[in-house]
Amino acid sequence: MKLRTRIFSIILILCTVLGAVVYALSGQSIFEEHALFNGGRTTVRVWYTDDALTPYLQSKAVAYSETMSKVRIEPVLVSGIEYLEAINKASLKDNNYPDLFIITNDSLEKAYLAGLALEIDNSGNFLNEEAFPKAAIDSVSYNGRYIGYPMYFETSSLVYNKTYLENMAKEQLETQKEIAEVQMGAENAQAEEPSEGEEAIADDSEETTGDEISEEAVEETVSDAIPNTISDILTFAQSYNAPEEVEAVFKWDVTDIFYNYFFVGNYMNVGGDAGDDVSQIDIYNKDTISCMKIYQRLNQIFAIDSDSVDYDSVVQDFIDGKIVFTVATTDILGRIEEAKAKGECNFDFAVADMPELTHDFKTRTMSVTDCIVVNGYSEHPYEANAFAKYICKDNSGDIYKMSGKLAAHYNVKYSDPNLDTFVGVYADSVPMPKTIGTSNLWMKLEIAFTEIWNGEDCNSTLKQVSEKIMKQVNGGDYTEETIPDPDDEDIMAGLKEDSD
Repeated sequence: MKLRTRIFSIILILCTVLGAVVYALSGQSIFEEHALFNGGRTTVRVWYTDDALTPYLQSKAVAYSETMSKVRIEPVLVSGIEYLEAINKASLKDNNYPDLFIITNDSLEKAYLAGLALEIDNSGNFLNEEAFPKAAIDSVSYNGRYIGYPMYFETSSLVYNKTYLENMAKEQLETQKEIAEVQMGAENAQAEEPSEGEEAIADDSEETTGDEISEEAVEETVSDAIPNTISDILTFAQSYNAPEEVEAVFKWDVTDIFYNYFFVGNYMNVGGDAGDDVSQIDIYNKDTISCMKIYQRLNQIFAIDSDSVDYDSVVQDFIDGKIVFTVATTDILGRIEEAKAKGECNFDFAVADMPELTHDFKTRTMSVTDCIVVNGYSEHPYEANAFAKYICKDNSGDIYKMSGKLAAHYNVKYSDPNLDTFVGVYADSVPMPKTIGTSNLWMKLEIAFTEIWNGEDCNSTLKQVSEKIMKQVNGGDYTEETIPDPDDEDIMAGLKEDSD
């Protein structure tokens, strides 16, 4: 018995030493990784490429691990260069591969076909339209499956200088008040001399007229001045008494498709609602041609030089008070707050819904949704799904406070109502399509928009873009049947009627 005991003790010591060696070499206990014992913890690695997310992910990883003591969340910042390729390589050859990774929705098809994206756990109807905007759900849909969790988004909308509109409202109300006082004085002069009691009433009336203009009246006038259509901006420009520093009533980056797509977003179909069906592609049609004609016409009105404009310069001019209206993404709010903190901006700004083109032609913005994806190679899909759901149910608003990102789900507690406006715009946006065959459409559209802005024919330019994309999708030559040009007079008459 003693001999057996000694042999068993030696074996136990050897196992202990071997375990220590493995721990030293790997930096992690094999028992911790595979949770073989009750005290062990399962490690779930989350890869991401945007350093702005670091404080948020680290904070949530700690909070989650405190709640779920058996799980350790490990956020890992990696390079965005050949990101999917790096995930695939690590999953096949490296023990430190991600269980979850964050990626934009337009790359989901590629990830799924490479075996890197598992269908999510949608038990309990987790992805429903009461909790998530339709754009968010569409962004992670692929061939009838949900292959990611919508985490945060980017889209664009109309942003305006609220200070300018408030000052304009006060001027209008002051003018109306002065006119009313003049009219009242003229009426009183024509009336008979009042009795003693009537004099008191008249004095009270004059005192009321002299009251300060209420904030409610100013807010109501500002609300009425916010444009519902691009045509309304033209009307505004015609009557606005602009301060000296204003160089443009309306200016945006006409070279970037993200800020231009709203012109055709309601009429251009690339892959259906989910952007995953190559049988549903409609780029070249009468409505898209008409919308691009309106777009081209605006160059003659606002005269934006496509060779010198870019998004950063537009945002800076806007913050400096040189522009009244612009089209911007959610990042502009953080840049405004930063400028205010430095004492470089004295204006207030606000976000409005994206205006329609005219009463006949509607608009829809483009959006990109960053998703949390469960790696198809993960050995811990249950734990990975659970943490992804935890992130996508976070209503604290920390994601914006810590990273400047807006959550892709409803009921988040933001302190700024402008963020809620962006969420509303996102809900009706067009998600970036995820089909590999149309991945270069945005570059081609960007070139086409610039050419049309600078005077190229709208009809033939859109026709060429459509033929190139259809050739890629079908794998052979493709020729669109030429659509008769919409009547310029009718289109521009609608623009003029709206602005009258």
